[in-house]
Amino acid sequence: MRSVTTPPVPAEPAPARRDAEATKAAILKAARHLLARHAHADITLKAVAERAGVSPPLILKYFGNKDALFARVMSFDTDADDLLAAPLAQLGRHMVRHVLASQRERGTDPLLRIAFAPLHGDHGDVLRANFRAQVTERLAGRLTGPDAGLRAELAVAALVGLGVMYGIARGPHLRASDLDTIADRYGPAVQEQLTPGT
Repeated sequence: MRSVTTPPVPAEPAPARRDAEATKAAILKAARHLLARHAHADITLKAVAERAGVSPPLILKYFGNKDALFARVMSFDTDADDLLAAPLAQLGRHMVRHVLASQRERGTDPLLRIAFAPLHGDHGDVLRANFRAQVTERLAGRLTGPDAGLRAELAVAALVGLGVMYGIARGPHLRASDLDTIADRYGPAVQEQLTPGT
């Protein structure tokens, strides 16, 4: 009996699967970048898609529409989780280092989006309300003693100023310095607002 062998069928390459979380992160990063430079009304999904390296329909798949995408971008909730992720006694230094590391490693400081609120009309009001609720009021809720709200705002103001000097003014001495050195020098000024007199 003659055996018939059939040539092996070449396996088809598995379709390239895009990492959904990485794609969403790229879209959000692109939208944040554009929101920090342009008025909300002037930003198109096409521009976000081009910057993120995806198609506009993919943005719609993940976020629904432009308003839903920018509602996510205008939220500080996740960023505040990272910013405030330290015990209160070490929080000032942690926040300083976090702001600078975000700038250095990701090219953006999520807190700085608040500086561009005036560009966004009514959406700027949403950005400001989210910033107050999700960053300063949340921080104030962790503080004890008098004037917690004022102290939280002063601490955050110091961080935003640092972010502006690093990322927008691009202070050459600041940018050339080691992150831990800056955190050691600037952290105590922030910490003084969080736990005064300690």
